[in-house]
Amino acid sequence: MRVIGIETSCDETGIAIYDDKLGLLSHMLYSQVKLHADYGGVVPELASRDHVRKIVPLIKQALAKADSTLDDIDGVAYTKGPGLIGALLVGACVGRSLAYSWGKPAIGVHHMEGHLLAPMLEDDAPEFPFIALLVSGGHTMLVQVEGIGQYQVLGESVDDAAGEAFDKTAKLMGLDYPGGPRLAKLAEQGESGAYRFPRPMTDRPGLDFSFSGLKTFTANTINAEPDDAQTRANIARAFEDAVVDTLSIKCKRALKQTGYQRLVIAGGVSANARLRSSLADMMIKLGGKVYYPRGEFCTDNGAMIAYAGLQRLRANQIEDLAVKGQPRWPLDSLPAV
Repeated sequence: MRVIGIETSCDETGIAIYDDKLGLLSHMLYSQVKLHADYGGVVPELASRDHVRKIVPLIKQALAKADSTLDDIDGVAYTKGPGLIGALLVGACVGRSLAYSWGKPAIGVHHMEGHLLAPMLEDDAPEFPFIALLVSGGHTMLVQVEGIGQYQVLGESVDDAAGEAFDKTAKLMGLDYPGGPRLAKLAEQGESGAYRFPRPMTDRPGLDFSFSGLKTFTANTINAEPDDAQTRANIARAFEDAVVDTLSIKCKRALKQTGYQRLVIAGGVSANARLRSSLADMMIKLGGKVYYPRGEFCTDNGAMIAYAGLQRLRANQIEDLAVKGQPRWPLDSLPAV
């Protein structure tokens, strides 16, 4: 069974073809970072227009690289939500139209399920059940995963997501867009312990997250301290340490609460080296193991959509003829496979 995956939830156009026997056959990705850099963040209308320009050429390239024709494709998967509604509708319109014209089933995929299943693209894939930490620019959540579609959200962000806090804090420090990776790079030059920032919501029970206050605390520190290179690096390090410690503490709670020994981290922030190191050390101490996708599959991509779509296609969970986008879509509302 072979599925083409289309990802257009935000500012990256991703197309991939996945085969259940041969694995990933092609993976094309176009990033709009340069387009949005002048604005300091994603402009939804510009993102939608750029998806329109890039999506069909990337589909043709993906098919050629996979040495596939429409006769080889068994289903067309596209990101149905959550995300920017205009960007979602580009992928949904193209994906649903291709499926109709090719006489193939269409599969609307949940973007966060795609991230959650991205580690399955690796040779060392996790077995069910596990705890998943999904950390991106729009989401931070802990999910108890018993199988595909068997999700229980244990905790999530009540305000800014971790990736959003990274980007906003980077902007406060005058770093260019996208700020998160640049802040992490700056933090490498910082001295551990030079500043001690709060670990939000770790002093109370529960698994929810809140990073808005940490962002404000960082802003106040920036305004109160000297504006020199080392101070900026120290502040970046203190911010990153606070986020990493908070995520690690909540992951440990979730693992103890469920008794699980496997932890998956996915989403754009899962590429953060300090976070990966912290969680790996924690899992060794707990006698468990952490799993994550390679760097290119941490951010939005078509491979994770193709893989997730194939699982849904196997269960015959396909779309009708209507073109739909769901900018808000609870992960735990998905049916089991």
